[in-house]
Amino acid sequence: METHFSRVALQNTVTCRGAGLHLGQMTAVTLKPAPAGTGRVFIRVDLPGRPEIPADLSQVRETLLSTELGAGSATVRTVEHLLAVLGVMGLEDLIIEVNGPELPLLDGSGLVWWQALQAGGLTPVDNAAEVPPLTEPVAVYDGDAFVIAIPAPQRRFTYGIDFPRYAPIGKQWYSWSPETESFAAEVAPARTFGFADQVEKLRQAGLIQGGSLENALVCDGETWLNPPLRFSDEPARHKLLDLLGDLSLLGPIPPAHYFAYKASHRLHTQLARRLQGNLTN
Repeated sequence: METHFSRVALQNTVTCRGAGLHLGQMTAVTLKPAPAGTGRVFIRVDLPGRPEIPADLSQVRETLLSTELGAGSATVRTVEHLLAVLGVMGLEDLIIEVNGPELPLLDGSGLVWWQALQAGGLTPVDNAAEVPPLTEPVAVYDGDAFVIAIPAPQRRFTYGIDFPRYAPIGKQWYSWSPETESFAAEVAPARTFGFADQVEKLRQAGLIQGGSLENALVCDGETWLNPPLRFSDEPARHKLLDLLGDLSLLGPIPPAHYFAYKASHRLHTQLARRLQGNLTN
């Protein structure tokens, strides 16, 4: 069983390449070790002056179908899968050089990022500060969609989705305990998913230009167009991956039970902001 949420440092530079989900541009991402206290910092190496974008809640710009960060005129989007991996690993200090406006989707999951970083070598950080647990419930709602953080002695993440128009998905629930279950085996491999009847509309809006049957699960009303799934509840697991990535913008995620239903990147980041306010008061 791998260790989760125990702080580590990267030993060697790692590079991943691929097309971004929404813009479809080919980009390279180079992950470099950084001194303690640096935090996670994106650098747009393709722009004049190599502007830096801290992976921080204060930099969240857009949350439509992905999470986008920005500083000044520089932005980087679809950061959630990499950030989920970094958050679970406890990799707090990292330089992330990217030569375009969007991170590559890779296989649509967090698994390639996880494997690449493991191959780069990880070592424990001595004297890492303990993250205090949550002391009172925090919740955000939008109609019947919500995300709640409930005080608990250990971290747990639970996600529910409901897509009644799409029989292959329907209602799904998935719950992950970092204390007893492997992120690499149970959460990281879950791929992004979409719907065949929405593809043309989204592409006309300038989205999912890089999506394909090779990097995303696609279903119509009655069947998956590109089986097999890695898990019967892969969509719910992927939404949990997204939640982890958005919560990691807090820095270390405090021990609590995080419970989401029909939520979105917008609600995920709203909850993170509420948590940040509670933790700093």
